[in-house]
Amino acid sequence: MKKIIWVAGGLITLLAMIVGFYYFVLRADTSSRSANVIEWIKHPQLHPEWSITAKEQCPGAVFLMPTTGFIGYLWDDSFRPGHRHSGLDIFGDSKPGITPNYAVMDGYLTRKIDWKSSIIIRIPEDPLNPNQQIWIYYTHMADKDGNSLIDSKFPPGTNEVFVKAGTLLGTMGNFSGTAGSPTGVHLHFSIVKDDGAGNYLNELEIENTIDPSPYFQIELNARNNPAEIPLCSLP
Repeated sequence: MKKIIWVAGGLITLLAMIVGFYYFVLRADTSSRSANVIEWIKHPQLHPEWSITAKEQCPGAVFLMPTTGFIGYLWDDSFRPGHRHSGLDIFGDSKPGITPNYAVMDGYLTRKIDWKSSIIIRIPEDPLNPNQQIWIYYTHMADKDGNSLIDSKFPPGTNEVFVKAGTLLGTMGNFSGTAGSPTGVHLHFSIVKDDGAGNYLNELEIENTIDPSPYFQIELNARNNPAEIPLCSLP
């Protein structure tokens, strides 16, 4: 009897592992996007039609595009069991320090003293939800060794500096947070909720972030966009 229970338990565990692997690794949305990201990194010149353009504004959108490149991973994508991606990963077509990143809307920029690759911009009034404050987070703006690629106008310790939509913030990098272990060259962009007391919440938790789709007027929610390349719709 114990042997039967042990075998049954093992089968259940194996089935759970197979289901988990399928859902988080092989499911259609993430796997197809991963294939596209790899293709873009290898041959961006073959796919100009996949690219958004910096400071472009889709019809009906309230945000400008933050950079030029391929939106490879979406909000709520999953790369591993339990993980939910809290923003967008926009991949460039050149080396670190080349592709510019811009403010998507007027706001107040802060860069903490120890931030090598990140800045955050406070938007006092969410354009889609009046009387609510939101924050716009940009990261990976440093090279593989952590040398900052943030514009020199925003040194470490910058606090609440007003920037207009379209202001140059820096350039794409490939800093992973660990020197010498680079990511692909990209911008991670997310919309972060306010805590109600004038501070931003932890961007790493998806519950603290907002689906960016309505702000750009593109379907950027992974659950709703299994395979389409994210681009502006025709007017």
